[in-house]
Amino acid sequence: MKTFNLTSVLFVVLIALSVACKRQNSGDDNGSTVNSAKEFTAKFGAQKQAKEINASSLPQTLTFIDGTKITFPAGSLTKAGVPVTGNVTVEVYEVLKRSAVILTGANTNHISGAPLVSDGFIFVDVKANGVSVDQNLAVPIKIAVPAKRDGFTQLWQGVDQAEKPLVAAANNQMAWAAPRNANGVGMKEVGAAQSAFTFDFGNLGWVNCDTFYSNASPKTTVRVEVLNNPGSMASFHAYAGETFVYFCAKGANVVAQLYTPDGANKVKSYDNSMPVGAQGRMFAFSIKDGRYYYAAQDITITANHSMSLNLTESTETAVQAAISSLDNY
Repeated sequence: MKTFNLTSVLFVVLIALSVACKRQNSGDDNGSTVNSAKEFTAKFGAQKQAKEINASSLPQTLTFIDGTKITFPAGSLTKAGVPVTGNVTVEVYEVLKRSAVILTGANTNHISGAPLVSDGFIFVDVKANGVSVDQNLAVPIKIAVPAKRDGFTQLWQGVDQAEKPLVAAANNQMAWAAPRNANGVGMKEVGAAQSAFTFDFGNLGWVNCDTFYSNASPKTTVRVEVLNNPGSMASFHAYAGETFVYFCAKGANVVAQLYTPDGANKVKSYDNSMPVGAQGRMFAFSIKDGRYYYAAQDITITANHSMSLNLTESTETAVQAAISSLDNY
């Protein structure tokens, strides 16, 4: 009869317990490295880039990883109306691809609900001694966003549903509105030149280059029920909730988030905002307790469109791949 050394047996038991605990605590069953939608957007969405400049020695131009350039002119930075001096930290997030929009938990919704076609957007903040300077700039900064096409784009400012400057906080949703100019609020078009959209902008915060989704068809409301939903509907950047629902137009860089409540586990587009006949992919994903869920369906929007998406458990790798594939959709 074969016998076991007691030390060997204890070693095997300890290894088994270690593996079991690791699976239970880290989400190894599905390859997850995050536990929530908020952690997901923070880890895989646009990342903060921080650079230091001397506000007493402007102008100065900064270039960021994906090619965005920002020039701070003399006198542009104030705090409580008083000119800022000394070293400040410039913080920027670049969101220049459709996958980056989704991974960041953002969207291309106009404040009216009309879908926008994204040419890319960024976030800009400047901090002196760890505190943000005035968002309304004394002198506009100059921004150059890489252009992937010819023609004109339009400028927008990121706002919440009360049309106030967007702050990442529970229940706030993202939308885009016309930025202020010297005469108040107005629309501005910018043409591509030397592979960039270059423009002056009078605010810090979210800055967007987008055009309206050009579709002359009648508009309708799209309703989506999310079946097998493990959580609640997510706010901007998943500061609340776990589940996102998006419509991505085929052949146009539209990333329309559906977030208006329409019943239990139901959301809808803005009323009468989606073009009948438009083709695209409707999809939902959710991350809760280290588990991933995903559903997608290619659709053609019809009048009074109503549909359901059935979330099924997936993996971090599969969900990321599905989102990345939308860059070329």
